[in-house]
Amino acid sequence: MSEVHSLTFADILAAHERIAPHIVRTPSIRCAALSKMTGADIWLKLENLQAVASFKERGAANKLALLSEEEKKRGVIAVSAGNHSQGVARHASLLGIDATIVMPRHTPSAKVERTRGWSARVVTEGEDFAEASKVAEVLREQEGLVLVHPFNDIAVMAGQGTFAVELIEDSPALDILVLPIGGGGLISGSAIAAAALSPTTRIIGVQVESHASLSAFPEAAVAARGGSTIAEGIAVMQIGNQCLEAVGPLLDRVLVVTELQVESAIAHLAEQAKQVSEGAGAAALAAVMAYPEIFAGKRVALPITGGNIGTRIFANTLLRALRRDGRLLSLTLQIPDRPGVLADISTRIGNAGGNIIEVSHQRLFAAPSVQTAELEIMIEARDGAHADEIEADLRSHYHLTRG
Repeated sequence: MSEVHSLTFADILAAHERIAPHIVRTPSIRCAALSKMTGADIWLKLENLQAVASFKERGAANKLALLSEEEKKRGVIAVSAGNHSQGVARHASLLGIDATIVMPRHTPSAKVERTRGWSARVVTEGEDFAEASKVAEVLREQEGLVLVHPFNDIAVMAGQGTFAVELIEDSPALDILVLPIGGGGLISGSAIAAAALSPTTRIIGVQVESHASLSAFPEAAVAARGGSTIAEGIAVMQIGNQCLEAVGPLLDRVLVVTELQVESAIAHLAEQAKQVSEGAGAAALAAVMAYPEIFAGKRVALPITGGNIGTRIFANTLLRALRRDGRLLSLTLQIPDRPGVLADISTRIGNAGGNIIEVSHQRLFAAPSVQTAELEIMIEARDGAHADEIEADLRSHYHLTRG
């Protein structure tokens, strides 16, 4: 496959046949819980079930399979914050190709270690993707390595497009396909596949607000402000030029979501769909939840593009969501320092159906008076209204503030 021509559906079909024995044909499932919650008919394609827990494996597999024998002997280099790196490392290992992966310095350690687990040489340099790319370019020139770009490459884009081939073959006729946009490999390949196989399906892109270079679409791209985001998989400052060329004529619109909306989508995928998703993998659901009027009554397909989220980040995201929903109630009470007060408070919470999760009781330094104590308490409630009931009862007997 030449890399000077524009991506075609024939490229994607060839990639589909080429990589099928080496990747997971992930399931496409209807999610009744999310459908009820959003008012749309929601279908999920579970790319978090790939061997490296990400769709990125598709593009890497296709690109590496197309290398010449001479290129394979030279070895490959890739730049990635995690998912592309793991895809390249895995398929290089399967093909006996030496792989060097450059990852930004602050890439989560779990992704670094999983990449090393596929026998790749990992170099952690640079504050972000742009700086890491400069490091990779130096290494490529010094060592004669073959660059496997994470998105702006026809072979990679064709591999990512196999996602949509499977989805459309396995799902009923879709009204809308919602896809996250980082560098643009997934949405460009998928849009071309969908245009050939299901031309009435609308393609909607999603970007996180810190990296929303296409927020003015169909107007020209704007400068993204950058910064940290839980959706680091789509934290790309600008879509690839080859990707934009492919997807631009086929893209219906681009929606922008906030950090909190992505966090909420991660929590809903865990609770409603029983799926673990990283931030970028939850961006499509975040858009459906943020813009319900666009999707109501439509058959909508969403990818869970990846499941590589750190355990601590995942746990904190769920806890933050519970607090926002009111199901975790944090109260600080100023209480008389006398026997029986703690028993009274716990009885009131128990009688109201609340569950005490955590208690901190300070006498010496936090309380405003030697006659009082400060009680910090975390309570699990059924929902926000239930939390308000518990708070109101305690407030009628004690001075308190809500965290």
